[in-house]
Amino acid sequence: MDGGLSGHDDLATLATALAWQRGGHGVAIATVISTWGSAPRRVGSHLALRADGQFAGSVSGGCVEADVILAGQDLIAAGQGHAVLDYGVQDAVAWQAGLACGGKISILVQRLANDALPPALIADVLAATAAGDAATISSDPASGMAVAGDAGPYVRHYPPPRRLAIIGAVHIAQALVPLAAQLGIATSVIDPRGLFAQDERFAGLVLDRRWPDEALAEFRPNAATALVALTHDPKIDDVALACALRSPAFYVAALGSRKNHGLRLERLAAMGFGPDDLARVRGPAGLAIGAADPVEIALSIAAELTAAWRGALAPR
Repeated sequence: MDGGLSGHDDLATLATALAWQRGGHGVAIATVISTWGSAPRRVGSHLALRADGQFAGSVSGGCVEADVILAGQDLIAAGQGHAVLDYGVQDAVAWQAGLACGGKISILVQRLANDALPPALIADVLAATAAGDAATISSDPASGMAVAGDAGPYVRHYPPPRRLAIIGAVHIAQALVPLAAQLGIATSVIDPRGLFAQDERFAGLVLDRRWPDEALAEFRPNAATALVALTHDPKIDDVALACALRSPAFYVAALGSRKNHGLRLERLAAMGFGPDDLARVRGPAGLAIGAADPVEIALSIAAELTAAWRGALAPR
């Protein structure tokens, strides 16, 4: 079994669990290890719980959380390492817990302790992803033990948190920044034009006023990075797109008409980028939803970015 990609919220849940454990609390982490049907949370989703009943994260849409928390409290009180909880429409406990919508889920609950899920392992995951690197943990549902790497029966990958570089402090960027924040994406707005780059226009976000090549050299786009160019100025956008195409960024896009996009691709080709590189640039940026104003365009970009991250982006 493969836990796929972690969201920002799951990494935040792990950080909360580690902070609780370091604060002297008994802590367990519940993880969805398999699903079927209408289960509302993806495989790999985490819920952290304390012995006193406080919790963070989720393993369903609220259907089974109460039962999982009680089971986790029992596990902590007994000093046990782990438990596997199965819920489905055929089970009486599923009806009692509220999972009567047709789904099935299996949840691995591990005590945050060296005999099950070592705290140092969680610390390593958080340190690696914060540095922009990926991390992987394997767990054995039979023994409950977790180790680094992908050798176990259940594998959970943690890519670094998603980041978004917006080139151009324009009206669309003002709408896109809060949308990205709600998606758990850390955002930087880069614009060397003083007229546009005013921090007050972005609710306290500190803008980067360097040219994109300088700013992105420090930003270091990785496989969890998206970049969208919004200035309509080739002197700014093209430099940023070239930096993005030299990186493993998962989403690269630019605003503009189809005609302007064609000219943009010609300029990038003249820089030495080949057909496969040029195919990575989404233009015009955003899904075709008939967007008619800056907020709707920002929404279309956020949707396309999400589709790219989830591997659901259709070629143009």
